[in-house]
Amino acid sequence: MDTSQALAFLLFAFIAAVTPGPSNTMMLSTGAAVGALRGIGCPLGASLGMGVMIVLSALGVGEIVAAAPAIVVATKLAGSLFLLWLAWKIANSGAVDAGGQTQAVGFRQAFLFQWLNPKGWLVALSAGSTFLVSSHHAEASGALWMGALFAAAAFPAGFIWLVLGVLVAQLLRTPRSARFFNIGMGFALALSVALVWH
Repeated sequence: MDTSQALAFLLFAFIAAVTPGPSNTMMLSTGAAVGALRGIGCPLGASLGMGVMIVLSALGVGEIVAAAPAIVVATKLAGSLFLLWLAWKIANSGAVDAGGQTQAVGFRQAFLFQWLNPKGWLVALSAGSTFLVSSHHAEASGALWMGALFAAAAFPAGFIWLVLGVLVAQLLRTPRSARFFNIGMGFALALSVALVWH
């Protein structure tokens, strides 16, 4: 991948990562719930999860999954259940645990979320078919470069949503307004389940 291809891919990755979607809803609500410092694991996990998914998709895993109807249905079902669980968690994120700390979506959950995120799969499949060079040797190194570049572009994009969540939280001065915001974010994420079955 030469410099112009790398810059084009970085631009593609940043735009794909910064546009609204289930991951960014998750980061927005995480920032609002726990702040940028405690929530940093969310965009970090999401960006690395997408980077790994880009690599595997570019190496052909995405095509194998897309070609097997049973795997596609199982993935959609698992993705729907995970999105609904996460929506419930976000809607109830105003709850406080025994240690007095608000629950946050952390690195591991955000990393795994990408594998069940319909927008993530569309981005990963289109990235490989659009930017990967066709030779076999270039395919493996190109896939690794694409994964690394995507993660590098996706982290600042996710961090923007995390900080937006922090700014939104400053407007939510009462527990009641924070509760309505959390329910709204959870509802928006639950609605994205329709994308999985579209």
